[in-house]
Amino acid sequence: MIYEKDFFCRIIERLGLPAEANRRGFLLSALAVTGVTAALDRSPKSAKTPFVILENAAGILITDSTRCVGCRRCELACTEFLDGRAMPALARIKVARNYNFGPLGQRQGIGRSAGEFGNFRILQDTCLQCKHPVPCSIACPHEAIVADGKTGARRVDANKCTGCRLCLQACPWEMISFDEEAKKASKCFLCDGKPECVAACPALALRYVSWQDLTRDTPVRRTAAAALRDSKAEGCAVCH
Repeated sequence: MIYEKDFFCRIIERLGLPAEANRRGFLLSALAVTGVTAALDRSPKSAKTPFVILENAAGILITDSTRCVGCRRCELACTEFLDGRAMPALARIKVARNYNFGPLGQRQGIGRSAGEFGNFRILQDTCLQCKHPVPCSIACPHEAIVADGKTGARRVDANKCTGCRLCLQACPWEMISFDEEAKKASKCFLCDGKPECVAACPALALRYVSWQDLTRDTPVRRTAAAALRDSKAEGCAVCH
């Protein structure tokens, strides 16, 4: 009994209870706390906790601007394979010459610049396959941006996409494409692990490699903010 008494005394001291508190008082307090906790656990919760994708994509596209010749075959290969038509405006890879005239910095052309006035280099802009939390996926109110089963890259489920364009506004690098005819968004999902743009490039300016985080090293093209909706916030609360 001596050890039992010492044990409860130490617990009472830890909890900051009065020194005269006895074993019976401690047990009653513990039961009260347990009751409150149980009541909180029975508070209403949604029947379905949203599934949150934490895994990164298996790979990523790496570009080499010193090799790019501006033929734009990568854009054609992208749209012909995924859309069945040659339409570079829909391509998930975007090629342009780096114009940035004026002291205001990046204003025209592609999003990366070597200097305030640009260097006229032809650059390829590709999806950075953002790690969790993915801005475009967070912004989508219809859960239309999901992980591809083969590559893990986020892709747009056309059956769920309503054309609200919120994902376009959320991407800091403006890498979401939008089909004005179909009113659907789309993004690079690495062509099931065999990117058509890489295969089509005659200058070997594109490579498909294991995933790495390039978001911190790539200047953004726009200041974008993706609002975390209540339903997704509940799912994120499981581990955050």
